Amino acid sequence: MYERRKILVVASGDLRVEANRVGWKFQKIMEEKLELILAELGYKIERGHAYDHNKQHGFIDSQKMGIEVFKNLNPNLPIIVAESVWQYTHHVLPGLMTHEGPILTLANWEGTSSGLVGMLNLNGSLTKAEINYSTLWSKDFQDDFFREKLAEWLSSGSIKADESHVFEYGSLEINEEIRISAKAFALDFISDKAIMGVFDEGCMGMFNAIVPDRLLNRLGIFKERLSQSALYAEMLNVSLVEAQQVLDWLLGKGMSFNWGSNPESELTQEQTLEQCKMYIAVVRIADQFGCDTIGIQYQQGLKDLVAASDLAEGLLNNTDRPPVWDRNGVELFANSLIPHFNEVDECSGIDALITTRLWKILGLPPE
Repeated sequence: MYERRKILVVASGDLRVEANRVGWKFQKIMEEKLELILAELGYKIERGHAYDHNKQHGFIDSQKMGIEVFKNLNPNLPIIVAESVWQYTHHVLPGLMTHEGPILTLANWEGTSSGLVGMLNLNGSLTKAEINYSTLWSKDFQDDFFREKLAEWLSSGSIKADESHVFEYGSLEINEEIRISAKAFALDFISDKAIMGVFDEGCMGMFNAIVPDRLLNRLGIFKERLSQSALYAEMLNVSLVEAQQVLDWLLGKGMSFNWGSNPESELTQEQTLEQCKMYIAVVRIADQFGCDTIGIQYQQGLKDLVAASDLAEGLLNNTDRPPVWDRNGVELFANSLIPHFNEVDECSGIDALITTRLWKILGLPPE
């Protein structure tokens, strides 16, 4: 039986120092509220790691740090992973995998920080790793539902969720014509097979976003593992003239850019041209390897070399996009999009590829 009246609290953070510094003010407020409500319920927080005055934040900011933190924690105590920021799950996953006490993931939902999405990413990773946990979130940690469920977890070590809205898939009534069409679509999809281009797996600690090949292959999808260094190398082969052609196309379509002169804090025209080079490079690599869908990680590594990948990603996901030619003058993927999944989230890539093909059959814009 775990020791009562003492609750461990840890906070997984970003890998980037600046992001953690910005997010710490949200985390500090959140933990103060959590400490008050726990005190009211008769429990005391024991924080698993201290505020770092040099880094100016109190997050676990690496897998290395996380492993060391958990070595010094009582594995039998109940633990709350409190999140008010985007977090890299692998910072705490090794420690949570061997933690014996009840685990609660908890997030703020106050609209100006990314705690909820950070916690949901952690939840997805814990579920994939087959780790038992409960989860809660709240705007101010004072509402009756939150207090009731937190008390439930404190007393029992788990939270029972309301599953009254859940029903068996087999109970759905499907039109026979639709069922036959859907089966034909699925069989064709598996038979045709598809290649998923992945520019380095495991972005931003998203263990849950890596789909094992043994599961992916059953869908008829096969990974082409690409390196972000290859993407950067291909960008170096794209001329400034080609990049300017892409930018001119966008400007001609009416797109506007709020350019500045400071590349550290503003978008510059030079950065936009670099993004145009990335767009061209991705299309050429997708053609070279026959990728039906493709994902750029950007974090970590590529962010230290080039401008953000957002513009390239957005362009890829549109049929109406700047044309790209190979070195023989042949237009690549003419009049079609190249489904791009953000931050190499392979789950999103599966969805993007399937829905793109399905919507085209249905006569819908694949965007």
